[in-house]
Amino acid sequence: MRIRRPAPSDPTRPRAAWRLGAAVAALGCAVLAACDRPAGPDKPAEPQSAATADPATAMTDARQTDATKAEATTDRPSQTYSAEAFLDTVSVGLAPGHAFSPDGSTLLAYSDQSGVFNAYAIDLATGDKTALTNSDGDAIFPVSYFPDSQRFLYSADQGGNELTHVYVQGPDGTAQDLTPGDAVKASVAGWIEDDAAFVVATNERDPQAFDLYRYDAESYERSLLFENPGGLYPAEISDDGRWVVLSRANTNADSDLLLVDLDAETPEPRLITEHEGAIQFNAFAFTPEGDKLVYGTNETSEFTQAWTYDLETGETAPLIEADWNVVYVSYSPSGRYRVHGVNADARTQVTLTDRLTGDTVPLTDGVGLADGIISSVRFAPDETRVAFRLESASQPANLYTLTLGDDATARRLTDSLTDAIDAADLVEATVARFDSYDGLSIPGILYRPHQASAKTPVPALVWVHGGPGGQSRLGYNGTIQHLVNHGYAVYAINNRGSSGYGKTFNHLDDQKHGEADLGDVVASKDFLAAKDWIDGDAIGIIGGSYGGYMVAAALAFEPQVFDLGIDIFGVTNWLRTLQSIPAWWGPQRDALYDELGDPATDEDRLRRISPLFHADRIERPLLVVQGANDPRVLQVESDELVAAVRANGVPVDYVVFDDEGHGFRKKANRVAASEAYLRFLDSHLKGRDAPSEPDATATN
Repeated sequence: MRIRRPAPSDPTRPRAAWRLGAAVAALGCAVLAACDRPAGPDKPAEPQSAATADPATAMTDARQTDATKAEATTDRPSQTYSAEAFLDTVSVGLAPGHAFSPDGSTLLAYSDQSGVFNAYAIDLATGDKTALTNSDGDAIFPVSYFPDSQRFLYSADQGGNELTHVYVQGPDGTAQDLTPGDAVKASVAGWIEDDAAFVVATNERDPQAFDLYRYDAESYERSLLFENPGGLYPAEISDDGRWVVLSRANTNADSDLLLVDLDAETPEPRLITEHEGAIQFNAFAFTPEGDKLVYGTNETSEFTQAWTYDLETGETAPLIEADWNVVYVSYSPSGRYRVHGVNADARTQVTLTDRLTGDTVPLTDGVGLADGIISSVRFAPDETRVAFRLESASQPANLYTLTLGDDATARRLTDSLTDAIDAADLVEATVARFDSYDGLSIPGILYRPHQASAKTPVPALVWVHGGPGGQSRLGYNGTIQHLVNHGYAVYAINNRGSSGYGKTFNHLDDQKHGEADLGDVVASKDFLAAKDWIDGDAIGIIGGSYGGYMVAAALAFEPQVFDLGIDIFGVTNWLRTLQSIPAWWGPQRDALYDELGDPATDEDRLRRISPLFHADRIERPLLVVQGANDPRVLQVESDELVAAVRANGVPVDYVVFDDEGHGFRKKANRVAASEAYLRFLDSHLKGRDAPSEPDATATN
């Protein structure tokens, strides 16, 4: 192992740094989840540590959410809209690094208003948006302005293959790939040394290990900071570039943090989280003063709490304690403000604290903003204002700025919902729970169409998230709103094994996938059918990635339960999927083996829970959607399932997108997929005569 570091700069000038843990966020997502696009720190990944203390009760009474809003009659005239209208809604977000320009006049953002994600500059005086990149193919996500110019860093992969490269673009629009290579995956880790340099994590030397390189901010010359010995993920780097924190996954329920002092005579990773039992540790940030590491752990609680580790003494102390998972902690440029988020029952609650006074600074209350889910809080260089995203289940995410101080004022910068849709036709969502087959309380997000009533019951869908270990949340989902708008109730279930509900709940499905968690999904049908506004004879199942696996598993192992299934890039053969994991997953592969099974030793069980080997039992209509460039769930998984089910004489529609990977980044493809969902549902669940156009293939 080699570690090199230039002479340290002035350590007395604190600065804002976005974090390496966010830079490799794809590794922090539930490994087979279809991470929200765009992936990154806008939606911090839940640590793989979430569950409840008592599996028999799942939640205390104090945490039970009243779902009376979802049960209230909402019968009202409602206009229906096309998938194109819904997905003409613009997706927006902020760069995770320096989002404000050096002079504070513009914001660096991303948007898919052109149909493909590109980088934009938003003029804060006029609100005008200027496209900085003009890709009509690969999605581009801005990373950070340079601290002293209009240059910026951005990332992009190739056709959804997840092999992201780091690019720099100058004011004249000329871009340079800083991390070339056919099989390279790279990401920006942050700024160091008073913004004189930035750090890039890359696996160019070893596909399974990410090394850290220092790039000079002017010349782009690079030097090796840290050579990864393997089995470790770079998690955080301090503002002055002295300290590096590494994460080590021991199992899917147990991890460690190691600290490297690059100023030491012999810098070596040193374990700082000695513990017994299965405990999770994850790094959040270094304090602006540079004296402590802020980290998360579930060592003392069912839920992840924020603690500090003193870099000199090794002493630890609690920082933020909550009744749910603390999911991130960050600081403003000078360190005056601290921001932290708590995942409270599928809704992130963000707190902005003034560290000088100890007061909480309101972000929506008293400034004319509706309540919602806040994310991506970014500070202006002078800390006089912040920018953030705000969304709700019935309102797409928009970007806002808020001035800080006694005369706080908020301003909306974007209008994401298309003018073609009346916002009153969208529906709110509520958390609704039911008792599963063994009495365990299972949470989920319930969407009720406006036209649903006891007189006019509607068909329903159980929506299964990705993972294993993902979570359906209360943010905006245009695909779900489109389905609900056309008269389909949706219940986005958070079955056992989901994150966000404590470590016990999170691990109730370990080595029981396709069995214990499938039982919850099956039980949710009775929960829905018992509602007088749902047609209990017309309930289907839909899901992507691991959720797609659950769709195929439900149809194969419980063939009489659901009336149809929509499998979106779902696993069908666990043996092949686990054997074909990309090299850059590194130790995450071993953690996944621990959760699901090792194909070398658990072949019988993995074959038993793989729908492909039991496809002869599938008898209900099936729609399969697949990305040809998917590196996680190979297209052959879907090809073989489709062929096997068709051999049963069962109606099967198959849509392949030649220019997508694991998820959708292109708006046209999201529209085509949503149209395919609705056409299939109308044909097979509502019983209409609309043709389902089987074996459609979508290309650019």
